[in-house]
Amino acid sequence: MNQSHDGSDQDTGQSFGAGVSQPSRTKSKKKPRGKSAGNSDSKPRGPRRRDSAERPRRRGQGAPAAPVAVAPEPKRALVEDYVSKLNDETETTAAGFEVFDLGKRINRAIAEAGYKNPRPSQAESIQPILDGCDILGLAQTGTGKTAAFVLPILHRLLKGGRPGIFPRVLVISPTRELTNQIHGEVEALGKYTGVKSMTVFGGVGVNPQMRALRNKPDVVVACPGRLLDLISRGSVRLSGVEVLVLDEADHMFDMGFLPDVRKVISYLPKRRQNLLFSATMPKEIHHLTKEVLTDPVGVELNHQAPVETIEHKLYPVHPTRKGDLLQRMVCEEDFRSAIVFTRTKYRAKNLAKKLGRDGHRAVALQGNMSQPQRDRAMAGFKDGTFEILVATDIAARGIDVAGVSHVINFDIPGTPEAYMHRIGRTGRSEQEGKACTYVTKEDFSQIKAIEKKLGVAIPRVKLEDFAVGSKGGDAELVRKGGGGQGRRPGGFKPGKGGQGAGQPNKRRGGHRRGR
Repeated sequence: MNQSHDGSDQDTGQSFGAGVSQPSRTKSKKKPRGKSAGNSDSKPRGPRRRDSAERPRRRGQGAPAAPVAVAPEPKRALVEDYVSKLNDETETTAAGFEVFDLGKRINRAIAEAGYKNPRPSQAESIQPILDGCDILGLAQTGTGKTAAFVLPILHRLLKGGRPGIFPRVLVISPTRELTNQIHGEVEALGKYTGVKSMTVFGGVGVNPQMRALRNKPDVVVACPGRLLDLISRGSVRLSGVEVLVLDEADHMFDMGFLPDVRKVISYLPKRRQNLLFSATMPKEIHHLTKEVLTDPVGVELNHQAPVETIEHKLYPVHPTRKGDLLQRMVCEEDFRSAIVFTRTKYRAKNLAKKLGRDGHRAVALQGNMSQPQRDRAMAGFKDGTFEILVATDIAARGIDVAGVSHVINFDIPGTPEAYMHRIGRTGRSEQEGKACTYVTKEDFSQIKAIEKKLGVAIPRVKLEDFAVGSKGGDAELVRKGGGGQGRRPGGFKPGKGGQGAGQPNKRRGGHRRGR
């Protein structure tokens, strides 16, 4: 594997701005005179008010006083009681995230982000992370797992660390889209903490990232390939990393990413906290987590079951009628916006163009696009300029757009795990959504594997005009877009042997004529 890239030709993403997010120090309150860098922003050590004589004095202010700490067992019992109420689906009177004592600045950002009460993945994860435990978190996409590790990390960073050692937190993700999403969450929830964050990934110039690293970011969110490049250039040292986060770990532990991840980990200090989060975790790679985690706390929130807010449907359709069925679906009354997944980059590009010619506001997101083009596509889909995003599989990881009403599998995903990631783009934050999958005769074996993963049968919706036996429609799109599994534009010559068997359509021979 070429280690100079970050998982690219898997359509690995977009960035904000000019391709690299410079570490920008977010707004923070001016520290009071005499404040120790090691003090926390948590409630037991909250800012001393002049009119509150009963509050504990801070270090450096008069006679030293022992810090007041909440007893761990009662606090743990309070959190466990809160979690049990969530799991029992009963109404709770707990004061939202304040139960975790994250501090006023973080709580202010949480309120401004619109969060009220912790979701189950957050309620299960935040307290063990605050306690310094390693975490193996298996939670469905769209359940708030990013905030589940960002919030306690921000709280830890407020306590201070070894002076001059940066970064203190390293988050590794497989795609540029996901990298930007995590970075955005750190900036939004840490806007009043003064925590600096930046992204590192390939496909953009390396010099702006090298300059950004000189500003000593607290948090680096990176794809492994470009991170190794910067390490080899001497632009970043990881000896001060206190927390390692591996997000979408199932994708990272794929054989293609594992060598890069292992090499990055070799540069980290032995003593650190490790957080491993993923929407899926195939059983055959479970043993690989032993290389990273030490006595982890398992947080498993029914990660293989379908999200209850998503309505799943299968549409048997002839390959040439998929385009017509899509046209009909995006004109329905309950349609607001959709992400349409295709198997190939070529089909994504041409399907978006066809939808545009038919009067829809559609844009493609695929690996042949430049970074600025990807940025414009994602920004336009988020702000409503485009109502349809036609994407290849890699975009399924990291797209976090509120209010997507439909996920449409124009081509069936290659694995049940890929299906879970695709449909996780809708039904987010407990909003309702629809997952519609177009299936041909060749796809039903894969449907069985997906249904086994979900644990339920997906309802079939048979439309007479688009039945598997009917023909017509987008034959040109199918012929050029790679309609079959693994087909590529241009095709391959048929035959079981002899010249041209299984080879691209080009002249064979050692030398061209005239040489």
